[in-house]
Amino acid sequence: NATMVGPEQVLEFWLDKIGPAGWYGADDAVDAEIREKFMPVWDAAGSGGLSMWLTYPSGALAYLIVTDQFSRNMFRNNDGRAFALDPIALAVAKSAICKGWDMKIDPPARQFFYLPMMHSENLCDQERCVRLMVERMPQNGADNLLHAQAHREVIRQFGRFPYRNAALSRLDTRSETDYARAGGYGHTVRQLQSKKAA
Repeated sequence: NATMVGPEQVLEFWLDKIGPAGWYGADDAVDAEIREKFMPVWDAAGSGGLSMWLTYPSGALAYLIVTDQFSRNMFRNNDGRAFALDPIALAVAKSAICKGWDMKIDPPARQFFYLPMMHSENLCDQERCVRLMVERMPQNGADNLLHAQAHREVIRQFGRFPYRNAALSRLDTRSETDYARAGGYGHTVRQLQSKKAA
């Protein structure tokens, strides 16, 4: 029941129980736990609920975790629902940043205000994400910055994320097929790493 889950439960689960070490790994057990505990609250966000969460910084943070992160866990592997709430998360993130709420949350949790821009298939959002990682997470965001730059590079190259094509019923272009064969996103990350090391 979505009414039983509040922002505090979301933050305790994601920030404390899962923690940075588990945020970006693929773990079937974690994905299943998120579906079991948080699917109703994800549904509520998608149907315009949870507006009270958007009245203060930690509530907005929890909302972004539900709409931008839990989507990707619950619907991993070629399910378009993984990206269904991205426009909502992006709007909430931009609004929260305008209010300065991101700066009221300590790193590393602060990054979740910026990730909706990293997940956007819009180059302006990508540029802003890189800038925010540099300016607002300088001590904690080296890895975040690398991935922000890699996402930006993919959008510069293709105007979209090719690895979402199957989930969103989009046809691959020939250059996107070649990109996947060359190693896809991982290849982009390695290229950036080697440039920095040079």
